[in-house]
Amino acid sequence: MPAQKGRDLLLKLDTGGAGLFQTVAGLRTTRLAFNAQTIDITTRESAGRWRELLAGAGVRSASLSGAGLFTDAAADASVRALFFNAEIAPWQAFLPDFGVLEGPFQLTALEFAGEHDGSVTYDLTLASAGALTFTAA
Repeated sequence: MPAQKGRDLLLKLDTGGAGLFQTVAGLRTTRLAFNAQTIDITTRESAGRWRELLAGAGVRSASLSGAGLFTDAAADASVRALFFNAEIAPWQAFLPDFGVLEGPFQLTALEFAGEHDGSVTYDLTLASAGALTFTAA
């Protein structure tokens, strides 16, 4: 796969629950991570005493994170409300030439920072909160 522009990886939020996703304003960096918990089923009879894992078991999760600027007051208000109300909302992650990940996420971290001669920046982290769907590009 050839190199891709980081700005093409987008986080989108459905603020009204109607399936209308809008890009969270001002994201400069975005990250998506997948995780899978394993279940060890190793016994004394395991071949060569190598660890064995139970296929298809365990817990899968995803986390999304982003950092940037709130250039849109509506995006700022939506994200803040999600955090302070501890709400779970539908989000989408667009990964160029890979696909779209969509599903419920909870905002688990929201950080603000600012320099005296610059703008206010934020970092946010989302944790999957249910079944996710993936649509390949």
